[in-house]
Amino acid sequence: MDLTERAYGLAESLLSEPLPRRWSHSLGVAERARSLRPILGEDAALMEAAAVLHDIGYSPRIAITGFHPLDGARFLREQEGMDERVVRLVAHHSCALLEAEERGLREELEAEFELEHSELVDALIFCDMTTTPDGEQTTSRARLEEIVGRYGPETIVGRFIQRAAPEIHAAVERVEHRLTTVGAAGQPM
Repeated sequence: MDLTERAYGLAESLLSEPLPRRWSHSLGVAERARSLRPILGEDAALMEAAAVLHDIGYSPRIAITGFHPLDGARFLREQEGMDERVVRLVAHHSCALLEAEERGLREELEAEFELEHSELVDALIFCDMTTTPDGEQTTSRARLEEIVGRYGPETIVGRFIQRAAPEIHAAVERVEHRLTTVGAAGQPM
């Protein structure tokens, strides 16, 4: 079984029944990852696997700390022996260090999981932050507004996402620029 097949099966087993909307979101994020193949090259399968797995830490079966990037990454590393690069992307997806800081877990996250290459970090931010909770495509601005509206501006998630907004929008713009450049040149950068 290849990496992406394994990732889809695992994510489905953890999310589809207890959290069907989260599962729809994860499928949409994975679809966005597939759309980035022209700029990802040999990392395309890795990104798709990370995309479908990025939110497994919400699963009631594995949630321990209540901080889904950390819970998901630990589970993937310790229980599943998943590819280390996928684990690092899950651990740090969508500016997770800023949310970890809000939760008093930044040092723990940094000590356990190295950051992945910036182009892949940007790509996962793009995929996650341009996909609605129902798996549809959206803009990063609309997505952040939705998150703040759902959680509230003064909650941990609301505060974190507002702090992360400039980096999220910048990452989305970098990915869009890379896609435009590839489209103009007809080949990956």
